[in-house]
Amino acid sequence: MDEQTKMRCAARAQVLKAMAHASRLIILEELSGGERCVCELRDIVDADTSTVSKHLSILKNAGLIEDDKRGTKVFYRLSVPCILRFFDCVESVIHQRASKDMAAITLADSMVNRG
Repeated sequence: MDEQTKMRCAARAQVLKAMAHASRLIILEELSGGERCVCELRDIVDADTSTVSKHLSILKNAGLIEDDKRGTKVFYRLSVPCILRFFDCVESVIHQRASKDMAAITLADSMVNRG
């Protein structure tokens, strides 16, 4: 594997790692509806301000969100709304896995009932 491919994969891993927390996914989902201030996100995530700020910092460092300070409040927005399409793909994986699991359960049930 060439060095450029390795670097690209490492950069992808950084973005995915930043998203790999339920609270950060909630924040991204919420920002899909428009910008929000930390106080709003704190209530939505149901965590203290310092915890939400840490999550926001991780998302910002990964390039997923941007901030805008207005007076004493900081507002956040998605910097790349296309990230939401990734969630569609993740949902497809979840549904496919659930369908396979359900098929396996149905097969197991039919085998037990024949037995």
